[in-house]
Amino acid sequence: MREELGERGAWALVGVLFLLVAINLPELGSDPRAFRPGTIDPQGPLAPLVRAAGEEYDLGIPRACAFLAALLCGAAAIRLIARPRAWSRGFAIALVVAVGLLLTAPATLLVVGLRDSTAPWFFTNDSTYQIELGGDLLLDLDNPYGHDYRRSGLERFYTRDGSVSERVREREVALEHFAYFPGSVITAAAWRLLPEPFDDLRVLLLLCNLAMLAAALAFRGPLSVRIALGALLVCNPIAVRSAWYGQNDALSLLMLVLAFALASRRRFGWAAASLAGAILLKQFALVALPFFALMIWTMGTRGPERKRASLAFLAVIAVCALPFLVAGPVSFYEDTIRYGAGTYRIVGYGLSAILVETGVIADRNAAYPFGLLVLLTWVPLTAWLLLAQRRRPELWLAAAGFSVSVLWLMFIGRVFNNYYLVWPMTGAVIAVLLALGSARARDGPEPR
Repeated sequence: MREELGERGAWALVGVLFLLVAINLPELGSDPRAFRPGTIDPQGPLAPLVRAAGEEYDLGIPRACAFLAALLCGAAAIRLIARPRAWSRGFAIALVVAVGLLLTAPATLLVVGLRDSTAPWFFTNDSTYQIELGGDLLLDLDNPYGHDYRRSGLERFYTRDGSVSERVREREVALEHFAYFPGSVITAAAWRLLPEPFDDLRVLLLLCNLAMLAAALAFRGPLSVRIALGALLVCNPIAVRSAWYGQNDALSLLMLVLAFALASRRRFGWAAASLAGAILLKQFALVALPFFALMIWTMGTRGPERKRASLAFLAVIAVCALPFLVAGPVSFYEDTIRYGAGTYRIVGYGLSAILVETGVIADRNAAYPFGLLVLLTWVPLTAWLLLAQRRRPELWLAAAGFSVSVLWLMFIGRVFNNYYLVWPMTGAVIAVLLALGSARARDGPEPR
């Protein structure tokens, strides 16, 4: 049967999209890093966009395109008034993708073009830049873990003007560590094979944002709700900012949503492999593992199904992580676990910053008892959430438990960036999607 979006659902979708545009518009492209590159020489396929922006980072183009997205929502509303009838699934998807592109693509392509017109350490983010460098090292069959990045070009990023500073080389701890899991390195290596400037990792992040809609539609449930929640995943302000700013969570979040969607359809092997991919891309996804495993168990899976799911999960982890562990186990641990959990300067608005502001901790470079807080608060909370999930069979409790658990873990962490909230938000969206389709999921696989 052909899926259609009813008139009420179409109005709801237009309203959700317009609200997201209105939220994004005032802040779109704001607070960029203050790079001072000197001469900008527009070149490459994005040179016309750079020239249109006056050879500088300009808020006018991204915000004008956001306003066009609002007008597009208005045009969709006019269509509904003139022809009050159901929309086809394809038309509704096209509307969400168009709005998502208008919100994310102009700002992302502008900074990519500016970077291509200057040097790789300008108009980028240090995390995505270092991941790209890690991908380059992998292509050269070198190990990014334990590598010295003090003369890689990354050190020029931190001065903002491209100069070399010995003070930066000595004090910037990121130049001596690679804090990202192997999935990021492998993805970057594959993406770096594309022609410049589209080998910039932020182009991939943009595409992953758009693919969130497909992941949301992979759940069961009413089309109107799935597509509206998919629009939220694509166009929420954190996702929009992450694309152009270079916050590298999008691919891991996409794999996480897809993992729960596949599990809800009883594709347990593929679901487990997708969750493994999410973990290999971002450590936060590891919090979902116990909730996800318990969800599969409560779905009444048979022994062979559990075995296949476990083998798929372990196989993906092994294939991607073992080569790096074998190449340098100490370097891998030092970079991803020890450095990632305890070396960063205290940043953000979480418990660590509160303790600094109240004088309990001396300063933002002081020691912080993260491990103790995990044992005393996060472990008991997560255990209680898993127990609550075990007592009730509803599938949505797995995603809800993950949201609460990861939110608290972020709050007590040494670093709490505001964009981290996209993780519990995504978990909440997954919970709603599971709640809508869980009754059908328990009936078994859909007929072919």
